[in-house]
Amino acid sequence: MKQNELLHELEARGFINQTSNLEGLNEALNAGRVTAYWGTDPTGDSLHVGHLASLMLMRWFQKFGHRPIALVGGATGRIGDPSGRDKGRPMLTDEQIEKNCAGLRKSISKFIKFGDGENDAIMVDNNDWMKDYSHMGFLAEFGTDFTVPRMLSMESVRRRLENGMTFLEFNYMTFQAVDFLTLYKKYNCSLQFCGADQWGNCIMGIELIRKKLGKEAFVLSTALITDSRGEKIGKSAGNAVWVNEDKTTPYEYYQYFRNTPDDLVEKFLKIFTEIPLDEIARLSRLEGAELNTAKKILAFAATEIAHGSDAAMAAESAAEALFGGGANTDNIPSVEVEISEPMGIIDFLVAVNLFSSKSEARRMIEQGGIQIDGNKITDWKSEIKPAEQIMVQKGKKTFLRVIRK
Repeated sequence: MKQNELLHELEARGFINQTSNLEGLNEALNAGRVTAYWGTDPTGDSLHVGHLASLMLMRWFQKFGHRPIALVGGATGRIGDPSGRDKGRPMLTDEQIEKNCAGLRKSISKFIKFGDGENDAIMVDNNDWMKDYSHMGFLAEFGTDFTVPRMLSMESVRRRLENGMTFLEFNYMTFQAVDFLTLYKKYNCSLQFCGADQWGNCIMGIELIRKKLGKEAFVLSTALITDSRGEKIGKSAGNAVWVNEDKTTPYEYYQYFRNTPDDLVEKFLKIFTEIPLDEIARLSRLEGAELNTAKKILAFAATEIAHGSDAAMAAESAAEALFGGGANTDNIPSVEVEISEPMGIIDFLVAVNLFSSKSEARRMIEQGGIQIDGNKITDWKSEIKPAEQIMVQKGKKTFLRVIRK
C-alpha cells in the first residue's frame, strides 16, 4: 500500500517514535480526514519546548487537512500523571486549573488554528465529562474493563510502585482511556498523539475502545526532547524554555535555538521548523563557522512559528546587536525597575528577576559571571548607582536592559 503523504513527512522529519498499527493508520489517513487528539494536564500556565514535538506534529496533521483536538486535563490534572516521575504531583486548586487552562490555550493557539472550519481545531476539557461520574458510577461502567495485572505491567506504574504510588495516581490511566473513548464517540476521534512516556496510558485507550465499541483506534508517539545533557526538558527539571512570551521572551526563545548543539541542528530543523527537507539537507551539510548560518535560520524559523515574524525579526536584531557588532539594542530584553538611590548588587540582580535567590546571585558573582555595562563584577558587596539604563550580562549569553522607572 502506498505510504500516506503525511506519514511520509512525519517519518522523514523524525516525529514517529512508535505507532500501535502503522498499516492501519496509513489506510485510515489515505481514506480521508482523520480526527486526532493530544492532551496535556494544566500543571502550568504555558507549554514549553518539551511539548513542541507534539505541537508541531499537530500542526503538520492540520496542514495536511486533518482535524486536531487539544485536550486540557481539568479532571486528570486533579490526579497527577505518574508517567516518568518518582513522586506524586502537587494538587492544584480550581482557580489554578482555570488560570493554567487559559495559558495552555494561548500556547496551543500559536501552533494550530482553532475555529469552525472542517479541519479547524477544537479544545476540550476532560472535566466536562468526568465531573458527571460518581465513584460508584465510574466503577460500574468501566471497572471490569481494566485488569490489575495489565495496569501493573505499565512502566509508569512499576516505577512509581517503588516510591509509594497512591490509589489516586493508579487511576490516572483509566481516566485517560475514558477520554479517548469519549472523544471517539463524540467526535469520531480515532487517533491519539503522545510523548514516548505516555505510550502505556494511550494503549489502554485503544483497548477500551475495542472492548466497548468493537472499533479500531490508533496511537502515534513522538520521541521525548532532551537537553544537551540528555535530560527531558520540563519545568520540573528547572530547564524549561516556555512558549508564552510572558514567561520566556521571544529573544530568549530565539537564543535557545540559536545555541543548539552542532550535532542536533539537523534534528531540530526537521522537528521545530517547516523548512523543506531538501533545504534542511543542504543546511545540515554546513560545517565549522558556516554551521552558525543554519543555527540562525533554525532560530528565526522556530521563533516565527511561536511568536510571529515581527518578534522573530526583533529577536534576530537583538542577537546581532549583542553578538554581531550591531548598534541597535532596542530589541534586547528589558525590564523597568524603580531605582532612585544606590542599591546592593545582589538585591539589584534579584529585583530584576535574573536570580530567584540572593545566594544564587552571590555565587554567580564569585564565579565572575556578572557584568554591568561591560564591566565584570567581582565584589558581591558592591552597589549599583541609579542610571536611566543599565546593561546586565549574566554568563555568556543572557543579557538584560534595565530601565529606570
